[in-house]
Amino acid sequence: MRIFRRIDTYILKQFCLLFAGTFFICLFIFMMQFLWRWVDDLIGKGLSFAVLGKFFFYASMTLVPLSLPLALLLASLISFGNMGERLELLAFKAAGIPLVRIIRPVFLFVVAVAGGSFYFQNVVAPESFKQMAALLYSMKQKSPELEIPEGIFYNEIPGYNLYVEHKDLETGMLYGILIYTQGNNFDDTQIVLADSGRIQTTAEQMHLKLTLYDGERFRNMQNTGSAMDRGTVPYMRETFKVEVELIPFDNDFSVMDANLFSDNAQTKNLRQLTTSIDSIRHHLDSIGQKQYLQYSHGFLHHTRLEGRSDSAQLAAKAGSQSEPFDTLLFRLNDVERSRAAHIAFDRARSGYEQSRLMQDWSFSENRMLRMHQLERHKKFTLSLACLIFFFIGAPLGAIIRKGGLGVPVVVSVVIFIFYYIINASGEKLAKSGEWDVTFGLWLSSIVLAPIGAWLTWKANQDSVVFNAEGYQMLMRQVFGLRQHRAIARKEIIMYEPDYKRLTADLTAFTVACHEYNEQHHLRRMPNYFRVFFRYEPDEAVIHLSEQLEQYVDELANTQDSRILSTLNDMPILVPDAHTRPFRNRRLNMAVGIVFPVGLLWWWRIWRYRLRLWHDLTQLQKQCTYICTRITETH
Repeated sequence: MRIFRRIDTYILKQFCLLFAGTFFICLFIFMMQFLWRWVDDLIGKGLSFAVLGKFFFYASMTLVPLSLPLALLLASLISFGNMGERLELLAFKAAGIPLVRIIRPVFLFVVAVAGGSFYFQNVVAPESFKQMAALLYSMKQKSPELEIPEGIFYNEIPGYNLYVEHKDLETGMLYGILIYTQGNNFDDTQIVLADSGRIQTTAEQMHLKLTLYDGERFRNMQNTGSAMDRGTVPYMRETFKVEVELIPFDNDFSVMDANLFSDNAQTKNLRQLTTSIDSIRHHLDSIGQKQYLQYSHGFLHHTRLEGRSDSAQLAAKAGSQSEPFDTLLFRLNDVERSRAAHIAFDRARSGYEQSRLMQDWSFSENRMLRMHQLERHKKFTLSLACLIFFFIGAPLGAIIRKGGLGVPVVVSVVIFIFYYIINASGEKLAKSGEWDVTFGLWLSSIVLAPIGAWLTWKANQDSVVFNAEGYQMLMRQVFGLRQHRAIARKEIIMYEPDYKRLTADLTAFTVACHEYNEQHHLRRMPNYFRVFFRYEPDEAVIHLSEQLEQYVDELANTQDSRILSTLNDMPILVPDAHTRPFRNRRLNMAVGIVFPVGLLWWWRIWRYRLRLWHDLTQLQKQCTYICTRITETH
């Protein structure tokens, strides 16, 4: 038995061609987003095309797992939309082939893609991220003049501390410059103040050319001396208009060792992440156990204070530890009380500082633990997203039946943005520790997986999910919107209306409408208990509605334009809307028990009663006019 038949090959060929195109489009889009993020670190660095090529190659490898789900969603929407638009899906179903059988070959292909995605995340992406991080850090260090921040001291240039108030990125000028330099010892210092300046790299890439404008230089003139007579040390003051200084700096591009980033969670595979998680947990548990023992036995057993002899004497003089604290305190004199208070304060402060340090350390370690757990879960969630997006895109394409790049692209973008918002929110809350890491990372899959299963079931059952008329009918029923007649004049009439009989019938119908209004008092408030718990069908309105539609159908064959206009103005009676909210008896009772909800539906029933009274009154006038018109013309 062959696994793939000719129909499977045809479907798979169409899908694979679209998938290849959509994958490179999605990868290009994510690369553009990545480029805009790091464009400031790449422009003006004088990097070769080989270095930039390596950087973009490693970046694209890290973005492949994120591009695959969106590419599968878009490809499945377009391919199955094309088949639905060309009526190929209809032909397959007419031949007895269900949708589940049609998508089987593509499903096997998507499973292979999901496996490839996991391989990329576990093997290729960690190494690519490590190499990309090394390249990115090396790029940042290539031209330090572009990395000088505003408002803080910059010390990446050896021997110099540089402060800049403002810098112009377009011209490269620096304004409000303060430079602090130090020679071979602490006393050999210089301070330079300049109005503006510029830092450039020399042609041989071995020096930095520092050009300063309108400044002053202050230099210590005595290299020796004690710290007691610093105030009498002479210094030199120099004023300049333009000053140029060459600073030794090897600015030639060299890539740092990528293994320095091996501790990052994004550079580890699944086995390394599991090992690191176990190590971090073991470390946290051991430190926590040590802290517990330290606090449970007190700081006296773990800390050696200088005043231990004094504290021991105070404890001996105080007496037994079982006595009340006030009794022990009153046995001490003022000097001993003060000394005991100082000892207690020192111990409390030491404990507080140690607790603060342990808190900071614990926060850092727990964040590192969460980052490793996030990366481990990502390797599974992104692979599963390939399957989920396929089971969303394929049935949606079969239901919408629109191919090309119009509707499928819009739907794909909306679905992916919805997925991205949920996934980013869950990841952010998991990183901060507000949510559990497992729940935060799997939230998007938990939300989208049922949607995909429901869409697949609906498409397999040929359910019209996106039928606008069905939703319009539902909205009319919920909000009580009217339906209007649309009767047009017929060019050819097979049977003329029996005007004589219709005149008598419409007269009787008018009398029946009047009697119904007089007997049922529709403008009064309905009985709440009878509406929800004692439903009785209104046979009179049902009969009036059937009669009205019969008269309208027969009079639609007339050539009289005034009668046709009156027929179009006739309301359509809803036989049971004024008697109960739902046709299900148990549902009516449940709504009636929930009083606030039942009160709204009761008000809706009253509104329908008032509408029925108005409709019957209007029908009396319209039927009287039609009878008069028939008498005058026929």
